[in-house]
Amino acid sequence: MIDNFRAPHLRKVRAQGFQVALAVSLYGVSFGALSVALGFSLGQTMVLSLVMFSGASQFAFIGVVATGGLAAIPAAIATSGLLGARNSLYALTVSPIVGRGFFRRALAAHLTVDESTAVAVAQDGREAAQHGFWSTALWLYLGWNVSTLLGALAGEALGDVKTWGLDAIAAAAFLALLWPRLRSLEPVVVAVAAAAVTAVLIPLVPSGIPVLCAAAVGIVTALYRHSTAPHAPEPGEAGVA
Repeated sequence: MIDNFRAPHLRKVRAQGFQVALAVSLYGVSFGALSVALGFSLGQTMVLSLVMFSGASQFAFIGVVATGGLAAIPAAIATSGLLGARNSLYALTVSPIVGRGFFRRALAAHLTVDESTAVAVAQDGREAAQHGFWSTALWLYLGWNVSTLLGALAGEALGDVKTWGLDAIAAAAFLALLWPRLRSLEPVVVAVAAAAVTAVLIPLVPSGIPVLCAAAVGIVTALYRHSTAPHAPEPGEAGVA
């Protein structure tokens, strides 16, 4: 009987992952078009999406190299690496979700990004979280790279990518995932504190640092909560057999 109720729920979770991946993948079109417009080849553009697979880091890399040329590659690597470092922080949440096995966890490490993590933690229960993570991660990786290819092939024909609104899709999708989590005072306080830290630091520190500091606010809060109430159930887990 439980399985009869569980299957539709898991299908709904996988559908949510697909929908988020589809929306965010469109952003890859703007990356592909901008990368080619800045002088990167089709091959170089695709390697960045396939290997780096982190939108903010990819945009930072091509932006720094386009500004400073080959001499700026070390700075581009440092900047994109700094922006991508936040994904490693997500491992604290994602690691217990993805399952065991070296290859599974290695793949999860490459596919752990804002959206796959957000869909996973938005679910009630470990099984649903696991389905949410993998559905989002795999569809997003496929969609992002296909969109990058299409954007690169289109090249400058798209013109200014901001006029298409593609630069706002990722932020809008992430906000839509975050909003339902703000059901109690604690996540609201954490969100406000992280936003305040980011706003204060943006004009003072290099790009990437505000994001890491905002993430640190959530991590410190989670560690404190775990130390004070290590066995407290997560929202939605109470009563789950």
